[in-house]
Amino acid sequence: MKILAKEIITKTEDTTITRFKVSAPLIAVKAQPGQFIVVMVKEEGERIPLTAVDKNEKEGSIVLVVQEIGFSTKLMGTLNPGDSLYAIAGPMGHATPIENYGKVILVGGGVGIAEIYPLAKALKEAGNQVITILGARTKELLILEDEMRAASSEVHITTDDGSYGKKGFVTDILKELVSPNSPSLRSGPLAEGSRANARGKLPTPNLVYAVGPIPMMERVAAVTKDSGVKTVVSLNALMVDASGMCGGCRVKVKDEVKFSCVDGPEFDGHLVDWDELKMRSKVYADKEEHICKLNEHIT
Repeated sequence: MKILAKEIITKTEDTTITRFKVSAPLIAVKAQPGQFIVVMVKEEGERIPLTAVDKNEKEGSIVLVVQEIGFSTKLMGTLNPGDSLYAIAGPMGHATPIENYGKVILVGGGVGIAEIYPLAKALKEAGNQVITILGARTKELLILEDEMRAASSEVHITTDDGSYGKKGFVTDILKELVSPNSPSLRSGPLAEGSRANARGKLPTPNLVYAVGPIPMMERVAAVTKDSGVKTVVSLNALMVDASGMCGGCRVKVKDEVKFSCVDGPEFDGHLVDWDELKMRSKVYADKEEHICKLNEHIT
């Protein structure tokens, strides 16, 4: 699969995020929001799950956004237009059900913003009021802002250090958005064009969808649990073969064992066993660090 274009979206001292356009005609025709694809950079490498952030069916291409965080993603970062990936498989996983829910809040943290972009476009086209919350550690690491503004009815931005948008976390904004009594909302931008209920309150969202670091998604689910707002999270966690055979991506959902690759990647955020998921996410951390050190000359 040939790389058609490459653009470094952002590069800091410790983080590089790159956008690749890749030739993948069959995937471009079939990929839907919520699904993922599996990439092998080299024959000897691992299989890594990525989202088809955008696609062009006529051109037969898909767009991938990659954060260089482990050996395989760093290896992919060394490739340039004209180079080829060893293999791409997909689309995999279940697509997000797209319908008119009414008011939808999408929460994207870090590179998770790339995963909610195709979903935002599809939900807006279905007639939803799409309110997006984007979070990043710092302004330099905020990605796809222009694209998300075009695909959303409204966008809120937070940064951990306060260098852009509101200082704090995505859940700070979310707490306000799920509370119809919030004074800030009564006079803020959400009040415009929103139909109040019989008691003069702004409507709560019918769906919250979150993608990002595990702690962020856990906090999102905690915020919405008491209000009973349906909350979906995407768990592309610890996938190895992405076919349901290895069990590497298993997650406990309401006391049932599920596999992110074949049962997901989307699950009810209120039913996920977050403690187990956080523990499992660290299983291969030392091995990943070891392999990166062994191959520093390559990446």
